[in-house]
Amino acid sequence: MLSLIRSNVFDLPTNISLSYWWCSGFMISGFMVLQIISGMVLSFLYVCGSELSFACVMSLTNECLYTWLIRYSHIWGVTFIFIFIFVHIGRALYYSSYSKYSVWNVGFLLYLLMMVEAFLGYILPWHQMSYWAATVLTSVIDSIPVVGSSVYRFIVGGFSVGEATLIRVFSAHICLAFLIIGLSVLHLFYLHKEGSNNPLFISLGYGDVVMFHSYFTVKDGFAFVVSLFLYVGFMWLCPDLIVDTEAYIMANPLVTPVSIKPEWYFLPFYAMLRSVESKIGGLLLVLLFLFLLWLPTYNEACCYYDLRQLMFWFIVSSFFLLGYIGACHPEFPYVFVGKVFSLLLILLLAMFKGTWIVPYSNGFVRLPSFLC
Repeated sequence: MLSLIRSNVFDLPTNISLSYWWCSGFMISGFMVLQIISGMVLSFLYVCGSELSFACVMSLTNECLYTWLIRYSHIWGVTFIFIFIFVHIGRALYYSSYSKYSVWNVGFLLYLLMMVEAFLGYILPWHQMSYWAATVLTSVIDSIPVVGSSVYRFIVGGFSVGEATLIRVFSAHICLAFLIIGLSVLHLFYLHKEGSNNPLFISLGYGDVVMFHSYFTVKDGFAFVVSLFLYVGFMWLCPDLIVDTEAYIMANPLVTPVSIKPEWYFLPFYAMLRSVESKIGGLLLVLLFLFLLWLPTYNEACCYYDLRQLMFWFIVSSFFLLGYIGACHPEFPYVFVGKVFSLLLILLLAMFKGTWIVPYSNGFVRLPSFLC
């Protein structure tokens, strides 16, 4: 066991050119450990019930000594994890790291499961926004032809979102965490097996290597400490910055919030869902985006082509603009802008994955022609 840890952590040959953008994977792992610890404590304190859950969460925040710290550390931990996930995926797109099949496929599956895990955790406090967010999302499932109604009743445990749904969500939230841990280990295994990408996009460029320890342990450790300072600062100075005001109102099926919106990391997808009048049409648009995002083609890295860099930053800008649109009230001009940029994002992503294709042979991406 010690030799395995030593060969995969301390004595791992690593390209010396890796920049701080490559620290995002370690940041995600570090904050996942914090999430597991705080989540275990919260699972012991949580009471599952349509009326008891909200009262339990509010008592953790307002009455119990220091349990507010555990709850807000869990809330802010999710935020920092998704910040680093977006950085991680953005870096992979920029340097075409998705050409490494096994690493990218497991990593993308991890991203999907983390979104599901985060949404399940968002439902558990059973406040107004969590209840109605669950109602909106499950109604999309109900709109699927033929099997939609059966799947809907199986998921919610009845004909509408209620206490049975909450019990199932709590169980799924706990079980899914173990699956994410297992896939994270598998992701790390394939990463060490196939090797990491590098800023020069040279798959065979492992002549200039150093051992992972202590060069990269210090580098990752410094980035993690800086992130922890920001994490603690936000949690202590403005803990409710990312918490909606509706989160302090108990779920009421008879009162619909003025504007229903999920957490910030779901807002771009929510804007896509709203950009199509049909629920199933919005779902297909989101699935098309996720498919194109996943599609592991073989492209040149953006660092060698100005036009490809420009296309990449248009994709990033469109994604964040959709995040802003998703937080706005569904009215003109926000819905119209959401439609335009949803289609533009799909088009740009298809062009991004379908251009600057390079030959792939023997498991390696060739050097750009002007470097040969």
